Amino acid sequence: MQVGSRRCILNPVSGTGDHAEYVTRLLRGRGFAVDHTEGEGDALALAREAGAAGVSELAVCGGDGTINEVLRGLDAADHLADVTLSVIPAGTANILARTVGIEGIEAAVDIADTGEIATVDVGMAGDEPFLVSCIAGFPAEASVATSSELKARFGTLAFLLTGAQQALSFDGLDVRLETEAETWEGEAICLLVGNARRFVEEGGQADMADGLFDVAVVERMPAGDLVSEAVRHRVLGQGTEGVTHIQAAQITVTGRDGPITFSRDGEVSAHETVTMAIRPRELNLRVGSDYEPTPE
Repeated sequence: MQVGSRRCILNPVSGTGDHAEYVTRLLRGRGFAVDHTEGEGDALALAREAGAAGVSELAVCGGDGTINEVLRGLDAADHLADVTLSVIPAGTANILARTVGIEGIEAAVDIADTGEIATVDVGMAGDEPFLVSCIAGFPAEASVATSSELKARFGTLAFLLTGAQQALSFDGLDVRLETEAETWEGEAICLLVGNARRFVEEGGQADMADGLFDVAVVERMPAGDLVSEAVRHRVLGQGTEGVTHIQAAQITVTGRDGPITFSRDGEVSAHETVTMAIRPRELNLRVGSDYEPTPE
């Protein structure tokens, strides 16, 4: 690969698994070399290779998990700040793509070619980067439990079906949260840390360049309401009883009775203690025309 080249990492089995040939043809017509993944970890390895080679533009075709693998590979190559990243949604939920105003494969390819570029924050959970959110509690447990077969059959409804089951059996979290300004500890149903997403009022896009996480701690809520809101990646507004909202550039989360399972842009890990911190304006990301740099 030559320095300054365009490259795409494509997951051929994400989502419905019928996009690979079409996307490959479209991207090659725009001057992108296209590499297909063959299994878990391939996107990370290919991104690390692309970063080491000094690629200037990298497209990712797949779901949020594939994007996170690419993000980790670029970070491992110390190349996050030196690349322009674009996303072509081909997964089940496609949360990042929708958040930055990208809908549909053809529109996404156009944006990858000539779209506007926003410089956005990158969240870090320990040593692992994320763009959208890092969540713990029953939504993370539902993410772990949702099978590929269920996602293939029901799409985003699969998360609702699994979440409803998980909510009935989830015991809750015993956590301590520490920021520079405040400390919170107690029992929680879930902890939602958003970088691209916010979990207040109508949810939706957060300010991705303000240097802050949007954090929500949900202490109690009727299970049915919580499932519905979590699947939509939002919770109720500022006045909701039992919901604490925090904005912070850094937050340390400790499980007071053992490790906590986190879903970091769909990638799962467990930590007894983890510090999440913002890397301000770290990544150049191509965005759609509906993207709002400073949403209300």
